Amino acid sequence: MKLISYREGSRETFGVAVEGGVVEAGRRLGGRFPGLREVLAAGALGEVRAATAGLNPDVGLDEIEYLPPIRDPGKVLCVGLNYKTHVEETGRTETEHPSIFVRFPDSQVGHRQPMVKPRVSDRFDYEGELAVIIGKPACRVPDAEALAHVAGYACFNDGSVRDWQRHTSQWTPGKNFRASGAFGPWMVTADEIPDPTTLTLVTRLNGREMQRATTDLLIFPIPAVVAYVSAFTPLAPGDVIATGTPGGVGSRRTPPVFMAKGDTIEVEISSIGILQNPIVEE
Repeated sequence: MKLISYREGSRETFGVAVEGGVVEAGRRLGGRFPGLREVLAAGALGEVRAATAGLNPDVGLDEIEYLPPIRDPGKVLCVGLNYKTHVEETGRTETEHPSIFVRFPDSQVGHRQPMVKPRVSDRFDYEGELAVIIGKPACRVPDAEALAHVAGYACFNDGSVRDWQRHTSQWTPGKNFRASGAFGPWMVTADEIPDPTTLTLVTRLNGREMQRATTDLLIFPIPAVVAYVSAFTPLAPGDVIATGTPGGVGSRRTPPVFMAKGDTIEVEISSIGILQNPIVEE
């Protein structure tokens, strides 16, 4: 399933994206679940599937406002420097353990929603990534069991304000400006992607390809990342892990290429779809 969170008019709900539109699930489940995070926490993906199977769309994809698939994740954790090409372009060396930092939920927007370049910087960069959405509680899980705790996958753009990111050795400021990142367009359930190492990620700025990589090139693969993170913090249904960006970021190009008002940025991942966002100024 492609599970989507969206706003129709003043109402926020969720459903299943199908050819031609969205089959709403929230109403068909009697309003028991405010959003997909609560669906995952209740282990109710089967109920969503049963309630929407074979139905015609209730609304077209062009009639909705996309929201991040998980509107209110308890945690958004990101892995830095997780492709060799990105490590090399930054002049760093590979680390023994994953480099983990956090994003706040209000720093991300959904598909087609504007990503906002803050007025305090002209160094607004893109980072196309694969996002992992946790489906079952995970605490100190071993690598071999980690994928069983994954509900699905989505595209992610870890929009980065580079000068603020480099104010100190801690990256948090540059990664958390309001509406600077993007997440979507939907969550594809894990049963449709049994092997997440087979995906291809491409980032395009105004139609120009800037990044391309396959997910088998992750330095720390998804099971290792889930196991590592769950060793220091319990993961809950709806938590999000962005798994890292490949080489080709704008700040490491000659000359540098940054996102500006009027640009369009896309992150496409095979078997998932395209996350597209316009760039506006604060």
